[in-house]
Amino acid sequence: MNIKKASLPLDGSDNTINSSIFSDRKKLILATLVIFFMFLSSCLMALAWLGHLRFRDDISFWMALGCSWLIVLPEYVLNVAATRFGYSVFNGAQMASFHLAFGVVNVALVSHYVLNESFTVTQMVGFAVLSIAMILITYRP
Repeated sequence: MNIKKASLPLDGSDNTINSSIFSDRKKLILATLVIFFMFLSSCLMALAWLGHLRFRDDISFWMALGCSWLIVLPEYVLNVAATRFGYSVFNGAQMASFHLAFGVVNVALVSHYVLNESFTVTQMVGFAVLSIAMILITYRP
């Protein structure tokens, strides 16, 4: 039995799926689903990182740790699914950029809505710059 290993391009070329395999519509649906999974994964991670701080005087360290781990388990499932499915639509650098950008945004959202911290003008400008960076990173000429 002769099994061929799939090879990854080492020349830095794009790793997108051949358009003959998937239609453009299916690629769009997959890309949207992957981005949604990544965003939801980052939401859960931000909650696990910071959510317990709202109850820091009411629950013990071990209870906070246990709750955080319960939140992180489904986060990890979403993260792995998004990464595995996403690699057929996005390259590794693009997916890592999505993860980082969504992480920053979701930490800010959890800080604001769960911990009642306020947004500053500087943070808003930072989000605008981050948005421009994401457009540049994911742009395909």
